[in-house]
Amino acid sequence: MEQPHALTKLKNYARKLKQNLFVLYLSYKDSRVPWYAKLVAICVVAYAFSPIDLIPDFIPVLGYLDDLIIVPLGISLALKLIPPFIIEENRAKAEEIRQKGKPKNWFVAVLFILIWLFIAIWIGKYFVDNKGH
Repeated sequence: MEQPHALTKLKNYARKLKQNLFVLYLSYKDSRVPWYAKLVAICVVAYAFSPIDLIPDFIPVLGYLDDLIIVPLGISLALKLIPPFIIEENRAKAEEIRQKGKPKNWFVAVLFILIWLFIAIWIGKYFVDNKGH
């Protein structure tokens, strides 16, 4: 009984944290944000807005790793690197964007497709090369 409650709590925390994605989206475009904070924010936003996950959700357990751990950790780190007054300035604008719908990042989607194709080719080549042994 304890585990489903903990998982629900974790999902709710991750969902709440993901609401800050739009704040990050606006903040990384702000010239007052340090370059290293922009870099982290861009990576997190690009990954989160990608229509394709690096780890597909249909893979048991690992499929939800990015939604429950990787993205929330990235958001937390980016929020800590961006000055608080910039985050507060972007909250109202972010709520408007969030209500209109999540933008898609097709560049990252194509990148993930290429990564999976590379892995599939590499695995296929491995099995073909070792078939005779």
